[in-house]
Amino acid sequence: MNVRSAGAASGVMSSGRMEPLEVAVIEDDPVIRDGLQALIDGTPGYRCRAVFASVEAALRGLAAFAPRVILLDIHLEGMLGSRGVPLLREKFPGAQVVMLTVYSHEDEIFESIRNGACGYLLKGTPPARLLSAIAEAADGGAPMSPEIARKVIELFQRTRPAERLKHDLTPHEVRLLGLLSRGHSYERAAEEFGISVNTLRNYIRSIYQKLHVHSKSEAVSKALRGGIL
Repeated sequence: MNVRSAGAASGVMSSGRMEPLEVAVIEDDPVIRDGLQALIDGTPGYRCRAVFASVEAALRGLAAFAPRVILLDIHLEGMLGSRGVPLLREKFPGAQVVMLTVYSHEDEIFESIRNGACGYLLKGTPPARLLSAIAEAADGGAPMSPEIARKVIELFQRTRPAERLKHDLTPHEVRLLGLLSRGHSYERAAEEFGISVNTLRNYIRSIYQKLHVHSKSEAVSKALRGGIL
């Protein structure tokens, strides 16, 4: 992981944020763990407050502070990361969990998202993109590597029920859900629509109300399973 390559993007990502975005890393490979810590701490606007080698250690050690974003390796010694997501979400409801993995196994993707992960990135993700994904997750987004986003769509299409879910979403709201399901950030989706991010958030709140959900991952999941997308 090349820490230096992320420097050019850091100023944009951290602009407007008064306090550093606090991140925790749960990764059992010490080389990757140290690299992530150095990358995050070496970027203005970000702070890696804690690193752990297991979910069990994180549940004990994170009591001192609540991170905004948790980077969670899926293949860990002891409890798998995918199974640790609901425990971390229960203890730290304000934290967004982004999974990290080498391989994009469908069963693990589904389990992680179903358990509350908001994003899923391959470990080969470039440092600048990784940092933007952390900021995106903290801002309510659902960052995914393109390979993962395709698998998520294919997975939900295969498990789609025969009867389509009835809804009163507008065509614009359905289109927005489609962009979010493909891993678009709020900023990128707003550019596609030619509107401000604040206006886009109003659309998203309307989607939540109509689908009776409380998060973007729930909305996308329900739309895919219900045949809306």
